[in-house]
Amino acid sequence: MRLVVDLDLCQGHAVCQDEAPELFHVPKAGQVEILRADPGPDLAAARAAVRYCPTQALSLVEDSSAD
Repeated sequence: MRLVVDLDLCQGHAVCQDEAPELFHVPKAGQVEILRADPGPDLAAARAAVRYCPTQALSLVEDSSAD
């Protein structure tokens, strides 16, 4: 799984940062920055951030890497 952001939708509400500060940073008057695309052990927090994003700018997608 990896986190993806649609910056056309992000309005910088910082709900994601509140839900998962280890995964997201939202600068003052800015848009979200993903600190770690692979949520790893913070998957539950990542799912909460995606769920509660007011503009639905975040998503979790399956990795398509074939090993």
